[in-house]
Amino acid sequence: MSTPKHTPDHPTFAAVKQAFPNAKLRATEYRGQSTLIVEPRDLHAVLTFLRNDPRCDYNFLSDVIGVDYLNYPVETLGRFAVIYNLCSYARDDRFFVKTFLDPSISTNGIDEDPALYLDSACDIWPGAEWPEREVFDMFGIRFRNHPDLRRILTWEAYPAHPLRKDYPLRGRGERETYKVVDRTDA
Repeated sequence: MSTPKHTPDHPTFAAVKQAFPNAKLRATEYRGQSTLIVEPRDLHAVLTFLRNDPRCDYNFLSDVIGVDYLNYPVETLGRFAVIYNLCSYARDDRFFVKTFLDPSISTNGIDEDPALYLDSACDIWPGAEWPEREVFDMFGIRFRNHPDLRRILTWEAYPAHPLRKDYPLRGRGERETYKVVDRTDA
């Protein structure tokens, strides 16, 4: 016996679908959390709509996170996902917007990949600046029109992006090149 398919009913889904009738959108709900999946080319417009439309009024960007789905047990829409965690204080509501990216070249995170670009949300929510820098630093996803896109957790010349799943667990020789510092060096 098959179970009936649940159609997500968060009111924001209907508002976005009405505003973007030609966009390829997907909607999911899990444990009361609603997620809208959009194509990378539509991401910036959808985020702007979610902030500006009075039916949505997502006036706070809580976080921007990256996920690497390499070797994930089920098929995904792309290897990397960038997820925006939005809040509407007027309605005490939280909403997630996710987009997927697929690398176009096999670089192991060392070289810049032209397929791993998104438009920055810093012009929509200035608070996106540091979370986007963290996603860039850890995953190598670059944000067009970002005011200061540079590494935030590793040094500028760091040779890769350490939260990618193809990054070696012991690093690429970083531990072996550090000078051991003890109390006599202080």
